[in-house]
Amino acid sequence: MTESITPDLFQEYANRIEQEVGKVIVGQRQVVRHVMIALLASGHVLLEGVPGLGKTVLIHTLGQVLRLKFSRIQFTPDLMPADITGTEILVDQDGQRSFRFRPGPVFANLILADEINRATPKTQSALLQAMQEASVTVADVTHPLELPFFVLATQNPIEMEGTYPLPEAQVDRFFFKVDVRYPTTDELDLILERTTGQELPMVHQVIDGKTMLAMQALARAVPIASHVRDYIARLVVASHPDSELAPPRVSRFVRYGASPRGGQALILGGKVRALLSGRQNVAFEDVQSVAPAALRHRLLFNFDGIAEGITPDDLVSELLEHVPEEAHKVPQA
Repeated sequence: MTESITPDLFQEYANRIEQEVGKVIVGQRQVVRHVMIALLASGHVLLEGVPGLGKTVLIHTLGQVLRLKFSRIQFTPDLMPADITGTEILVDQDGQRSFRFRPGPVFANLILADEINRATPKTQSALLQAMQEASVTVADVTHPLELPFFVLATQNPIEMEGTYPLPEAQVDRFFFKVDVRYPTTDELDLILERTTGQELPMVHQVIDGKTMLAMQALARAVPIASHVRDYIARLVVASHPDSELAPPRVSRFVRYGASPRGGQALILGGKVRALLSGRQNVAFEDVQSVAPAALRHRLLFNFDGIAEGITPDDLVSELLEHVPEEAHKVPQA
């Protein structure tokens, strides 16, 4: 029987998970926190950074701490969709031949999609149904996936050789996109100390799948006031270049703004952050804290934006500065 999750217990478990992950991952506190928020909000995460920054290690460590069935898919140019979802195989039993479904590595709780943008768009798209519906259809038969189900994908910056941009529809299905930065000198020194000694850090399991589902249910139950929800709606609408709410640089450099999924990520991410902060209601600061991770991959630039070298985070910051918290307030020109 699943134990009852209270807000205090929610915060305690989340802190313990972050502490265990911190035994292996040096620094990157905001990265770990945003991944935690996404998982507790039932969302998928896309982590981007150059090779060697610990993205894969972070996800593998989470798999150990959360006591979930873990599966790793190494994306390569020759990977086929059936290598992910599974396939029908012909079996001979007692002289009777029939097809039987052999599940692929996507049938797990925590999926590490490593270097996802090294596979072709066709193969990348094999994850679409699984990410959206927690199910896989093969040979006209739909197979449900066991909950909780998360896809944590890593990708190298798209300008690197041998990478393919992810289809827009798949990018939008990621709850958060988290940028993994290079460590500082002190952090790098500690990384080298931890990873070149005789003993590697060990982590302990904190929760299981049932407890994770209970924590997700509690997060969804957190109330959000109508004026905060209205603020989120205005943020999303203002990300579209043809909106009268759009800041000047959004109108100039953005081709397409955030989808409704962006608003959902802001609300659910804000609810989880509120619980992690010891509160049981969503504040403006919760929304503003998760806004870069929720919106940066949902702003598609036009040619001028690409040529000018504008970053998504620049425009998210402008959105937060331009859109007032209260609807009746007029933003400064």
